[in-house]
Amino acid sequence: MKDDGRPLFLQIAEKIENSIVDGSLAADTQAPSTNELAAFHRINPATAAKGINQLVADGILYKKRGIGMFVATDARAQLLERRRGDFTRQFLAPLMAEAGKLGMEAEEIKKLIDLWEPEQ
Repeated sequence: MKDDGRPLFLQIAEKIENSIVDGSLAADTQAPSTNELAAFHRINPATAAKGINQLVADGILYKKRGIGMFVATDARAQLLERRRGDFTRQFLAPLMAEAGKLGMEAEEIKKLIDLWEPEQ
């Protein structure tokens, strides 16, 4: 795990969330076990368990007794909704605030987005 200043258990939870969002971990499929995560990332199993438990508390994973953790049926939709809200707060709100300072209207910003090409 890379040290980005955030607790490791949050990084573990985010990795699992990313797998759900990108479709590599589908609804009702088994999530990696605490021991698998701990071995793969070379972290304490208790840290991996904390990340898993956070996802259970958030309704992203659910437990099948004696079998393991599974992806909730609506987990991807939940995550997409939350991330869209985060995107608006982190990126769109500051963009619109700066555009307002520059006297730019929403239509002008829409045109810029339509014309924008990512650098390669």
